[in-house]
Amino acid sequence: MTTYPILVGYDGSAGARAALGWALDEGARTGAPVTAMFVFEWLAVAGPIAPGPRNWPDRGAREDAQKLVDTAVADAFQTHPRVAVTGEVVGGSAAIILQERSREARLMVLGSRGHGGFAELLLGSTTVAVSAHAHCPVVVVRGVDEPAGGPVVAGVDGSDGALLALRYAFEQASARGTGLRVVRAWVPPLPRWRPVDYDLEEQATAERVELDELLGSWRAKYPQVEVAVDVLTGPAGKVMVDATRGAQLVVVGSRGRGGFRGLLLGSISQQLLHHAHCPVAVVRELPSAVD
Repeated sequence: MTTYPILVGYDGSAGARAALGWALDEGARTGAPVTAMFVFEWLAVAGPIAPGPRNWPDRGAREDAQKLVDTAVADAFQTHPRVAVTGEVVGGSAAIILQERSREARLMVLGSRGHGGFAELLLGSTTVAVSAHAHCPVVVVRGVDEPAGGPVVAGVDGSDGALLALRYAFEQASARGTGLRVVRAWVPPLPRWRPVDYDLEEQATAERVELDELLGSWRAKYPQVEVAVDVLTGPAGKVMVDATRGAQLVVVGSRGRGGFRGLLLGSISQQLLHHAHCPVAVVRELPSAVD
């Protein structure tokens, strides 16, 4: 099989350095190579035929970028000598290039803040575009230290995206030798809209039973992973942010239903990407061929 690399959006910022460090640790765990990519985000203006570049990086800027990447690669060899690390400098739209390169990556890793080609990463369109369209999982690394022994957390609502996220979460928990906490959030109807015979406790039990049935085959496949199940009442965004306390990683699908509807375009993704207490993995697709 093809050994797909872990691809890191790198611009030398603190967020990018954190992302590279996280990717190197992942590479050490999995044996995957790591590529640090610097993207020049060229500004374009409308021309008589088609939009064209307004500010092309000059030779000196490109050389500086290459030196930045080369230094990062050299440092990586010192801290993670067994990980195969390479660097690359390209020009164009960061979102488009990263989306395309994700076709041949096992994982895309981005920092929570950047500059240059990744300026205002979480506040602009790059993260949303890459997470929504990448052909591999995308991890956005928050600037916090991962607690030793913390679990992997998966947000599950039964959608196809959540099922992919659950698979990835089990793989991560197994590789890390830690437990998996599966969280489902649900919001009961307002009292004035509830049927007379509506029973909150009974509904919560039904949600848990459905989740346990969903987890049955995965528990059998990963018997070494200790699984905790939580069905919690409340807004999905707040529930998931709270669930990330003490976690190594939180995993969600790129689209959901119910409490996770509009994940990447609505408030839930914004809350996780801005307020999660651990790195956030968004899973839209899984690589089709990796070692």
